[in-house]
Amino acid sequence: MNISKSISLFQEAQTLIPGGVDSPVRAFRAVGGQPLFIERGDGAYLFDVDGNRYIDYVLSWGPLITGHAHPQVIEAIREVALKGTSFGAPSPLEVDLAKLVMEFMPNIEMIRFVNSGTEATMSALRLARAYTKRDKIIKFDGCYHGHADLLLVQAGSGVITLGLPDSPGVPANTVIDTLVADFNNLDSVEALFKKYPDQIAAIIVEPVAGNMGVVPPAHGFLEGLRAITSREGAVLIFDEVMTGFRVHKGGAQTLYNVKPDLTTLGKVIGGGLPVGAYGGKREIMMMVAPAGPMYQAGTLSGNPLAMSAGIAALNLIKGDDVWEQLDQTAGKLEAGIASAASKAGIPIQQTRVGTMFTTFFSETQPVDWNTVKVADKVRFGKFFQAMLANGIYLAPSQFEAGFVSTMHDEKIIAATIDAAEKALKGL
Repeated sequence: MNISKSISLFQEAQTLIPGGVDSPVRAFRAVGGQPLFIERGDGAYLFDVDGNRYIDYVLSWGPLITGHAHPQVIEAIREVALKGTSFGAPSPLEVDLAKLVMEFMPNIEMIRFVNSGTEATMSALRLARAYTKRDKIIKFDGCYHGHADLLLVQAGSGVITLGLPDSPGVPANTVIDTLVADFNNLDSVEALFKKYPDQIAAIIVEPVAGNMGVVPPAHGFLEGLRAITSREGAVLIFDEVMTGFRVHKGGAQTLYNVKPDLTTLGKVIGGGLPVGAYGGKREIMMMVAPAGPMYQAGTLSGNPLAMSAGIAALNLIKGDDVWEQLDQTAGKLEAGIASAASKAGIPIQQTRVGTMFTTFFSETQPVDWNTVKVADKVRFGKFFQAMLANGIYLAPSQFEAGFVSTMHDEKIIAATIDAAEKALKGL
């Protein structure tokens, strides 16, 4: 496979951009080799600058649930772009997308659009602190909620993939009120509330962990978090930036029938353009400026291009038949990879919730970070490279999720399983 143009571009990029990439995991350091520079996407496929074609399971890290360059999404963006790319003022599209999101997730009674998942989680936590008049928050080991200083504590895929400390440049005092519990372990949560009574403002959790690979919640875990926060007067925040519309069209909160106080969103609601949002109970959201005293603002928030792309994408997945087909597609892929590994005698843990999946090279069932980190990263790197050589583009990290789209048809899934069989036999 010729990648000479990608090699040349990466060499140049490293003289201009730190590490040659604008987000660390893109650098391929966890899997060896060097990143491919992408020229275009079409449906379920990516094409690099050297003309190589790949079946894509990264899908821009989740947003492209309808595939690359879906005609209806592109047309929606084009129509709005002709009218202007940014207004810095309210537009009807914000109202339309707000109503559409609430149609999918009725637990959200009010919503505020921002520009990224990091902005959404940072703002939701500020709001929870304002609402409760408390300072401390609980997050979970291995869960990632964006790169805001207060959340870079045992923070999942990015720092894990590169083997970095949580981050130089984060003052100790910034994270002094960030407490860490074990995912899927309610006892660790109860211990923190016992140690810090009436001091904890919120729990923030990925209801299905996606940033240490896909790790489903244990039975009763989310329900337990809801019970604890209700009892203690703390705010329960579901970070559904990744899981929203991905594990179920109504998010994890619908799939598991657990109602958070606040929800953070991103990815799919922008249809591939930069966007985030936080929303939830009206009583809490009314504290957000200008309705209330909790300040948060953004020049490009509610950007019309992003709103239009999000509206188009969500409308394309509204039907139950669309979601059922997506779920079945992901299920076929899950079963095919598991079968291929069994035939090859390679121990894996194939996890999936909805359209999100991870292939862990491990004999240990992943339930938290301690059981995830034993996965064989070297073997995954070899698998990744073999799949890439066979035209399959996976996330370049053992600790990331893969995704399917409405464009991944039976022929594409069959080709992927065939590639997996070849890759696994060679390990």
